[in-house]
Parts: sequence; structure tokens; C-alpha cells
Amino acid sequence: MSIAHRHTNTNDETSFIPVAVESLTLQSKALATVASCLGSELDDAVKLILGCKGRVIITGMGKSGIVGKKIAATFASTGTPSFYVHPGEAIHGDLGMITADDLVVMISYSGETEEIVKLMPSLKYFGNRIIGIVGAGDTTLGRQADVVLRADIEREVCPNNLAPTTSALAIMALGDALAVCLIKARDFKPSDFAQFHPGGMLGRRLLSRVGDVMITENLPLIGSQETVREAIFCMTSGRLGLAIIVDGRKLLGILTDGDLRRALIMDPTMMDKKVKEFMTPVPVTISANSMVSDAEILMRKYKIRALVVTDARDNCQDEVCGLLEIFADNK
Repeated sequence: MSIAHRHTNTNDETSFIPVAVESLTLQSKALATVASCLGSELDDAVKLILGCKGRVIITGMGKSGIVGKKIAATFASTGTPSFYVHPGEAIHGDLGMITADDLVVMISYSGETEEIVKLMPSLKYFGNRIIGIVGAGDTTLGRQADVVLRADIEREVCPNNLAPTTSALAIMALGDALAVCLIKARDFKPSDFAQFHPGGMLGRRLLSRVGDVMITENLPLIGSQETVREAIFCMTSGRLGLAIIVDGRKLLGILTDGDLRRALIMDPTMMDKKVKEFMTPVPVTISANSMVSDAEILMRKYKIRALVVTDARDNCQDEVCGLLEIFADNK
């Protein structure tokens, strides 16, 4: 019988929540231990990376390689040029991808991974500086690396203490810690981050200007002399919960659902009165030339679902040119 079809001693009533909770608890304790053991070697690693004139090359075998790919991706997206090189492929030709100016981060929990050990002499010959991430210092990698970061754990959370679970998590967390240190050191801003993430909602929010994404067609515009009844029709057709009060295109104010509710409480006969009596005369607006991210800050601050956009030109700052709806908070 294959392992995949081996009989299990569970039933529909079995809950594995305690197992999962224990696993997460043990792993969190392991990370706390790794954190408590950090010393000056972390600063040395950060300084080496900051001083690197080339790229940061990450290499590792098996699960360490998978974690290495993640670390390289995090570095690359946060301002540290980086990519992953498979150590086995490196010793069979891919060494040509690495230049003498590059820094190499070698990941091997045992510190004795065959492909890593075979790769080190070539890197030493080229003059590459090496940061080793290991589970013990007295290893081949630990002895030959310029800087050694330790990801020591007591045991794997795997019940058999075999599958790289806690060790992989510890190494990944060390990689994230390095990335955060580099973000701080470089004063890496959201606008910098956006340059490497131009696609999707994140890029849209951080790179786009309001004028690129605002609504310009069928705006709910109405004159100040119109009645509240007519403003309600305008709001309904616009489906944005507000009407923009204008003189031509010059902004005079806005009338929102909230304005209507408050006005009805105060004056049940308001329906045939002029809209200017109930509008908000100085609404929150934003320039079409502003960044979308700044618009979102305003909209959340004032709890606005739709923001009136005015022309960016100095001679017509009060002219309505669009409406901006708030985005979903996706990344």
C-alpha cells in the first residue's frame, strides 16, 4: 500500500486545531529565540549589502532554495537589486550570471550542502563577498563566509523532526528582517515601492494621478437655483450619493445624502426649496493633478465615498472636472 493511500485513524469528528495551534506556537517561540540571539553580525551583513556595487545573489538547495527565491524577490521589490541562482546550475555554467561586484547570500541550514560547498571555491576565486545563513557556525559554510547569520532552532515542528518547517521559517524571517533593515537604511518610500509594482491596484493607487482615473462622464451637476426635488433626481441618476452644485462649471458646493437627511429632519417642506439653501458650500475637493494615494488619505480622513475633482490649472481651480470614487483596499 502506498503512503498516499495508507489508512488513517481519524473520523469526521476529529479536530486538528490543537495541532495547528501547537505548531504555530512552537514556531513563534523559535523565531523569538532567533531574534534574541542576533548580534553585530546583522549590522555587518547590512553594511555588506549596502556597500555592494553589483547585485545580491541568493542561492540555496531544496527548501532553502525556495526560501531564497522569496528573499531575492523581497529584496528586488524594495530597492536591493537581487535574484536567485540555483547552486547546482551555477557549478554547471550559470556562474557566468555572477560578476565580481556581486554579493552572494548562501543558504544552507546544515552548512554542508554539497552544491553550496562546491560553489564556494569559485566565488572565493572571483572575489565575491559571502553572507552565510546557517543553523550552526562550525560548518564549512560558517567558516568560509565573510558574515554568518544563525537561524538555530531546537527542532523542526514536523512531528518526525525531518521536514524543513521551523528552519525554513527562521531563514525566511531572517531574510525579511534584512529587507526591513535595508528599507530603513535606504529610506525606501511607498512611491519607490510603487515603481517596482506598476500593475494592479497597488500601482494604480501609488503611481496614478487623480486625473487619470476620475469619472468625467455624466457628472451629477446641478445649478444652485434648482429645487431639492430636482437635486434628488440628479443624485439618483448619478448613483454616487451626491449632487455637485455649480454655476456653469464653477463649484459652489455639494449636496449629499447626509445633507438631505439632516435637512428633512429640520424642514419637512424642503423639497421645493432651492438647493443652495441646503448644500455644503465649501466641500472637500482635490486637484486632478494630485496623486491617487493622496486622494485616498483625504477620503478616509473625511469618510467620503466620492470626491469632487477640480481643474489643476491655477486660473480655474474651482471648476469641476470630475469625480473620484474610493478604491477597494487591495494590494
